[in-house]
Amino acid sequence: MSSHHISIWRRSSNKLRQSEVWLECFYFSGLLIAALVLFLVNLANLPLLDPNEGTLAQVAKEIYQSTATFNWIFPTLWGEPYLAHPPLVHNLVAIAYSIAGVNEFTTRLPGALLGAVSVLLIYNIGREIFIARIPALFSALVYLTCLPVVRYGRLATLDGPLLCFELLTIWAVLRSRRDLRWALGAGIGLSLISLTNGLFGCQILLISLLFLLWDTPRLLTSANFWTGLTLGAIPGVIWYVAQWFRYHEFKTTEDLIELFLAQTAPTSLELGLPIGYELLQGLQYFLPWIAVGLTGLTVIQQNFHWGWGKLLAVWLGGYFVLGFLVIHQDSWLVLPIYPALALAAGRQLDQICNLPSYVAYPRSWMYGFALMAIVAALAGLNWGIRNYVDFYLPFICGSLSITFGATAIVIAQQDKQFIPLLFWGLFISLFLLFISPHWIWELEGVESVKPIAKLIQQHTPPQAIIYSSMPLKRPSLDFYSDRQIVNQSIEELKLHWQQNHTVYLLVDSVAFNKLKLPQQAIAKDAQFESSGWMLAIKNRKSILARQLR
Repeated sequence: MSSHHISIWRRSSNKLRQSEVWLECFYFSGLLIAALVLFLVNLANLPLLDPNEGTLAQVAKEIYQSTATFNWIFPTLWGEPYLAHPPLVHNLVAIAYSIAGVNEFTTRLPGALLGAVSVLLIYNIGREIFIARIPALFSALVYLTCLPVVRYGRLATLDGPLLCFELLTIWAVLRSRRDLRWALGAGIGLSLISLTNGLFGCQILLISLLFLLWDTPRLLTSANFWTGLTLGAIPGVIWYVAQWFRYHEFKTTEDLIELFLAQTAPTSLELGLPIGYELLQGLQYFLPWIAVGLTGLTVIQQNFHWGWGKLLAVWLGGYFVLGFLVIHQDSWLVLPIYPALALAAGRQLDQICNLPSYVAYPRSWMYGFALMAIVAALAGLNWGIRNYVDFYLPFICGSLSITFGATAIVIAQQDKQFIPLLFWGLFISLFLLFISPHWIWELEGVESVKPIAKLIQQHTPPQAIIYSSMPLKRPSLDFYSDRQIVNQSIEELKLHWQQNHTVYLLVDSVAFNKLKLPQQAIAKDAQFESSGWMLAIKNRKSILARQLR
């Protein structure tokens, strides 16, 4: 006769445990597959975005191509020390280059993979603070269907890795409350953050310590906790000390401080985008989950006696205080508060699922989703009839309009099925956006550099320096042409042309006329005559050089 314990549900504890494990694996694998689909689909079909992607790709390519022993520790940009950002993400991209070649896909792949992993980490954080599975699942799905999280995670920037390392650190801190060995994991997470953005690592460290001071103060007096945290943080400290000893003789202290205060915020708006693209740039941060996340803040206020209430209060409050009062605005990042808002929204949605049927949902949600449905429908009509480009934009807007409209109707009917409906509709809409050529909408407002880069490659020798009349720096042009492009004024271009024996000038028609360059100096290439740019060449073999002699 079997002697194992039988539960009140007439199932053995082993079978219950096995079913729990299988269910956890199902949720975990489902989230991973969904995250990989959104983060990796159509990753290689659009050129790199200036300035962040182009610069990161060029630094990574120099690490990959360099024969120097310590170039991965002391990266360079066109031979000069690169002190704009720590090199962790650049080294990950360089590793991808060594495996699958230099292209857009390998440039964006490391950040996209880390962004996908962050979805699993926020689920684990939810399981740690909420215990129950449903609010953790809702939090992960809210996070996965936030447009800026996925869009910037897909770009070759520091945003996706920072989110991943932030969540890894928070998860390890939470786990260390029950097992001090996880303090080492928290230290490693802080090292990874500091090797991506040093200032942000200090923010997360302060937020973590404030949370522990409020929730589990005994940890702050534990020698084992501080030992693990210190050991994990050693790699980050060693790298900054190495930078100081290598560059302090010819770089000022301000340069090293700038390295610590590395900028990671997207700066694509500097390219002079049309007002419509700037509007999209701003709206993406607020729609559609921000309303649910903000209402979740009231839930936090009512649950300060729980660990999750303390964590989210310190996470959001501490980050805003540090961001607005202590840190310069240019160094403040928006995306790192999304995990905390997603966790608040997940908890709010879980409470809604457990509400009695007679309790009314917030009317503002119904009106808000109805308004978003109308706006999406009008945008679809605009792009489908008036300003038709392709079928993608009307299709995406139609999907969003149907999703928001159906959600508003279901909310009005007091039906909790609006939650899976909204998740599924947003997932499909984001998938449609990312398989389209419009997911980097900033590219549609600027000139493509690939044809110009091909012209430069065909008519200039390797390692040549090209002087240009471009008004703005385009690091992607440097990357694609494998030449350094130096933007200069008309007067400086004229001096180069007059004083140097070998000069390559990339100029537009206006600059060409102002410089009064001879027609025979222009590289003849019918394929690029319509690009609006001309490559003027002066060297010892040119007619002009012979005339000067």
